[in-house]
Amino acid sequence: MLGSMDLGIVTFLTDYGIAPVRLGRAVEERGFGALFLAEHTHIPTSRLTPWPVGASPQPLPRHYSHTFDPLTALAAIAATTERITLGTAVALVNQHHPINLAKRVASVDRLSGGRFELGAGPGWNAEEMANHGVDPARPVARMLEHVAAMTAIWTEDEPEFHGEFVDFDPIWSWPKPVRRPPVLIAGVGPTVLDRVLSHGDGWLPLPLFTPEQLGDRITTLRKRAAGRPVNVTLYGGRLELLADYRDAGVDRVLFELPDHEDPGDVLRELDRLVR
Repeated sequence: MLGSMDLGIVTFLTDYGIAPVRLGRAVEERGFGALFLAEHTHIPTSRLTPWPVGASPQPLPRHYSHTFDPLTALAAIAATTERITLGTAVALVNQHHPINLAKRVASVDRLSGGRFELGAGPGWNAEEMANHGVDPARPVARMLEHVAAMTAIWTEDEPEFHGEFVDFDPIWSWPKPVRRPPVLIAGVGPTVLDRVLSHGDGWLPLPLFTPEQLGDRITTLRKRAAGRPVNVTLYGGRLELLADYRDAGVDRVLFELPDHEDPGDVLRELDRLVR
């Protein structure tokens, strides 16, 4: 904790790295406030979609194709921790049916005693989306509709939804979450604040702004929110800028753990961050 700003961890949790339960316990024991996990359901061998986005295509780092399913891993971590917030950064919600994803999110939230937050993104890998039957041309519209459908399932006894991408008549779906899980909308584009205000409880940006630029956008966001609390969680913050992030209005900074095969290296990195 830095002043009123929470500090947490985000990582690509893989089958060749530190085990989920060991990582969750280590994060909690060292006093961090949150652990968020990234998601890719799979990685197509095609490299048509550039990575980094907008640059010449490069080989994807190994961890992109080796990630645990984040909700499965977080269920195990929920059962073996007591305090830390657990979340996704980000769940690729378009690549799941919203009825199924709503059930899984509610289950993890119940298992954790209401500690789950859904970081939601539309995805960036066009081939990955296409393998799920998702049109890469309109991922944001689909994501928002999925979030709206899941919110109905979490909060209503007999929800129904009739939209462009999601359509179902009244259903029964339990368990319900302990409380409606906060939805953090990921993104950095010019219209992302619109999505945060229309469908989210918070904003999950990447560190692609200076602290001053980030502060200006946070001020705009909160002015437009007109008193409604809106959390800002920064993915991948820098240690030397923590005070600047706090002054900019960031509520939580997630430090990204590097990709390590040796669990000892992960624990040493956590200790370095603590120091």
